[in-house]
Amino acid sequence: MRFAICNEVFEGLSLADQFRIAKELGFDAIELAPFTITPYVTDITAAQRAEIADTAANAGLALAAIHWVLAETEGFHATHPDATVRRKTIDYLRALVDFGTDIGAGAMIVGSPLQRTLLENVTYAEAWSWFAEAMAAAGEPGAAAGFRICIEPLAPSVQNTFLFKACEAAKMARQIRLPNVGVIIDTYSGTLAEEDLPAAIRATGDLLFHYHCNDLNKRAPGWGRIDFTAVLRALLDIEFDGYCSIEVFDFSLEPREHVGRGLAHLRECLAKAAH
Repeated sequence: MRFAICNEVFEGLSLADQFRIAKELGFDAIELAPFTITPYVTDITAAQRAEIADTAANAGLALAAIHWVLAETEGFHATHPDATVRRKTIDYLRALVDFGTDIGAGAMIVGSPLQRTLLENVTYAEAWSWFAEAMAAAGEPGAAAGFRICIEPLAPSVQNTFLFKACEAAKMARQIRLPNVGVIIDTYSGTLAEEDLPAAIRATGDLLFHYHCNDLNKRAPGWGRIDFTAVLRALLDIEFDGYCSIEVFDFSLEPREHVGRGLAHLRECLAKAAH
């Protein structure tokens, strides 16, 4: 199993330092949030994209995925009743795919609850149709390159009022019927939304393209109480071939200690799960 780290935990450091530290800690890959470079991915030049790819390669790291893809942007909403806004959002998602493929990343994680939440007078069925259209449109340009689009279910909250469970994301992926459109499950949200998270992982099966590791205290594995041995056993059962990325939301800890302990804990749990 391959482990990645979401780079925003190192925000403030240069990408070269972020990649170097991730490699020193033992990660296999980086998951990159474009907003840590610039708010709009369309402002990242071809030269900068090549430099990102070279920096990762020189550090001996893969680029697992891009995520937080609509963070710090304005004017985008995949389920907006205005078709012009939806088209603008699709165009930007395609620009994100171009960025991901340019830097050599393998996938794009699409959570973005604020840009898909149900707006006034929009039905769930309408939102479903429009979001599925956006995911298909994002999937099409990356299909030949095998660039994966990962639909992320998120637990119900003030921010997220649409797509809560893995079975919903899997249903949408099956409806789209593109081989590179699938599901990402997040441990934090999955624990809150699913009755049985390992069972949800097994039910998602080969549609599960990516996995996020975090605890209910918003820290890395090993800093909370979630049973990651059970999670990793479920991933082994479905012969999961994607990356397990540590994604944290609590940035109060020293990042090296925080995610280094998280990775060590995941490796310990993986050894237990394998037996």
